[in-house]
Amino acid sequence: MADYLGKQVVIIGLGLTGLSCVDFFVARGVTPRVMDTRVVPPGLEKLPKDVERWLGSLNQDWLLNADLIIASPGIALSTPELSAAAQAGVEIIGDIELFCREAQAPIVAITGSNGKSTVTTLVGEMAKAAGWSVGIGGNIGLPALMLLEHPAQLYVLELSSFQLETTFSLHAAAATVLNVSEDHMDRYPLGMQQYRAAKLKIYENARVCVVNAGDGMTMPVRGADERCVSFGIDIGDYHLNRQQGSTWLRVRRDKVLDTAEMKLAGQHNYTNALAALALADAVGLPRASSLSALINFSGLAHRFQLAHAHNGVRWINDSKATNVGSTEAALNGLQIEGTLWLLLGGDGKSADFTPLNRYLQGDNLRLFCFGRDRAELAALRPEITTQTETLEQAMAQIAPQVKAGDMVLLSPACASLDQFKNFEQRGQVFTQLARELG
Repeated sequence: MADYLGKQVVIIGLGLTGLSCVDFFVARGVTPRVMDTRVVPPGLEKLPKDVERWLGSLNQDWLLNADLIIASPGIALSTPELSAAAQAGVEIIGDIELFCREAQAPIVAITGSNGKSTVTTLVGEMAKAAGWSVGIGGNIGLPALMLLEHPAQLYVLELSSFQLETTFSLHAAAATVLNVSEDHMDRYPLGMQQYRAAKLKIYENARVCVVNAGDGMTMPVRGADERCVSFGIDIGDYHLNRQQGSTWLRVRRDKVLDTAEMKLAGQHNYTNALAALALADAVGLPRASSLSALINFSGLAHRFQLAHAHNGVRWINDSKATNVGSTEAALNGLQIEGTLWLLLGGDGKSADFTPLNRYLQGDNLRLFCFGRDRAELAALRPEITTQTETLEQAMAQIAPQVKAGDMVLLSPACASLDQFKNFEQRGQVFTQLARELG
């Protein structure tokens, strides 16, 4: 455990994670300074009175005079004020690094462009089913430092590429990069390889690396080694076995679970299940309780979730699809009797939408594109596309046209912040409208 006494600590970014950092240092006899580029950041009212704060911008003097900076994942390390501090020799880390220096139990670390929240939650459910005390958090749920408040036999952390950039002491018992597809290109000007490099940091010092056999971008930089276990659709140590109309989860030669017993549906969710099972096996969770958790898990909100079903029409809320890869995962292998009414739109974060083209062929498809980047999305197949300014306008046009066997799918391939507070609010609006209109 590190000693921070006598250090001048600056925390950038408030909110729940920033407050967890403040509490962490105060408990160790250090009063940090806090700054936030927002004038009224969330959690400001909970900040102890004796903590100095600087709001509305970054204070360069504070940063240059600090011994240690704890940077929010929301601020890029390339920000000029942070770059200057780094060049001056100031140590810059994140809350995950603080956590890793303190954690006394094994850590399962999970990243990827898509599916990481589902896999993180699944591994946590597998641990609970085994009767283990488990702390689940990071980029999902509780900030990591809050997990230290309760003793645990295992920690399961969802980690973003931004969090991994400022993490150096992670020694995961098992780590995975589930997949790598284009996302956050506005933060990675050097492109996909820069983004991938941030993700691959999760493997450094990991005991077991769980890699996606169908995605070469998830392999460690020097290629697969003896630490690696693989999962995939048709290949990998953990894979799907399809025969006589049924699909099984298979571990090497053994069929372990018929997917018909699972509440989760869709090929992307079956591969998420395989990844979770590989991670659980790697840290010694009993296989029987892991399979029990897979049978009982009904999925996360806003992730290919059935929002409403009426008159043979299914309305699916996949608002968590905030990037192209996530929408690809939703569309891959999707089978529908009637027409697919696909809702795309929002803030594309400078992404290339063309990988969606292969999933947008055929006649049983109608596109409705809304939000900031609707015109760019509509260009994918203009002859079957309707553009609207808002999600509500699109759904009002779709509702009178749907027939039995159809699916209305919100899988936007974009962030929500151009029109909504977050993807959850976008999903709630979709669900409410589906029930009213459908």
